[in-house]
Amino acid sequence: MCIALLSTAHPKYKLILLDNRDEYINRPTAEATWWPSHPDVLGGRDLLREVQGTWLGVTKSGKIAVLTNFREDVTPPKTAVSRGEIIKKYLTEDVGGTEQFVTDVVNQGVARDAGGFSLVCGYVGKGEQLAVISNRAKSGGEVPWVCGDVVQTVGLSNTSFGDRTWPKVVDGEELMLKAIRENVRDGKHEDELISSFMTLLSDDALTRKGLDPKEGIQTHIFELRNTICVPPLGRLDEPDLPADEIAAAKNDEVTKVLGNRENANDNKQLGVSGVYATQKQTVVLIDQAGRVRFVERTLFDNDCKPVSGEEGTIDITFQIETAAK
Repeated sequence: MCIALLSTAHPKYKLILLDNRDEYINRPTAEATWWPSHPDVLGGRDLLREVQGTWLGVTKSGKIAVLTNFREDVTPPKTAVSRGEIIKKYLTEDVGGTEQFVTDVVNQGVARDAGGFSLVCGYVGKGEQLAVISNRAKSGGEVPWVCGDVVQTVGLSNTSFGDRTWPKVVDGEELMLKAIRENVRDGKHEDELISSFMTLLSDDALTRKGLDPKEGIQTHIFELRNTICVPPLGRLDEPDLPADEIAAAKNDEVTKVLGNRENANDNKQLGVSGVYATQKQTVVLIDQAGRVRFVERTLFDNDCKPVSGEEGTIDITFQIETAAK
């Protein structure tokens, strides 16, 4: 369960990207930084798998990409290619341009063996539109292109792009556009814009409804499509429920997958069981001159303890190299 919101509606910015990463909060994750092995890539990294992929990143050359899991009826096998590896490939390698990368993902390659995902990617520095691709799209199927020079505000979660049945996506788009309009109207500072976006990313419909988070993930799983921010759900010792099952946010029987592990100690594995919540929130602003401001807020550390706003905030500014020339 995650949400990504993108907009070109603010006149000061080529692109604004908002993102919530929802996961088991004990999943080992590196805070956003310039990658040691690829110093032109900025983003967090998933440390659970050896490939150390990501869900969101931006490069000094103007590449940007964000990934959400795609709802499926079948949990991918443990041998499946890491979805984080797919977005890492786009950010770190010469993939022959976005259109070529889109063709490779949709029609062929290792991406087919990964769990389902939707990926928004493109070159903001070149002013091109961003592709919205899925490895579950039909071969040769139509690929939506968004943003670029078009004034647009769009959202994406764990369903197909354009699915308007998930309230968190519809609400997120409306709240993002409202925050942008108010900022432009009142001439507020960039810091205030970022603050309003962090408030948006913290919109918690479950707590407002009075649902008891201690009842567990399986009790509220269908409700997750309604809330932009997921409050902590479950217990540290709660049985395993695959993250892909949670992302699907379906209304059928998901409890059948609970309690089926032979070894009870498996329930305490990092990143696959326990408390589930929004783990990280990110705001990326790219202005008309190619200045990038990347703000990430970590809500929980790897020991599942809440992190204070100031302590958990990364704020990095840099210039897209192509735009500076």
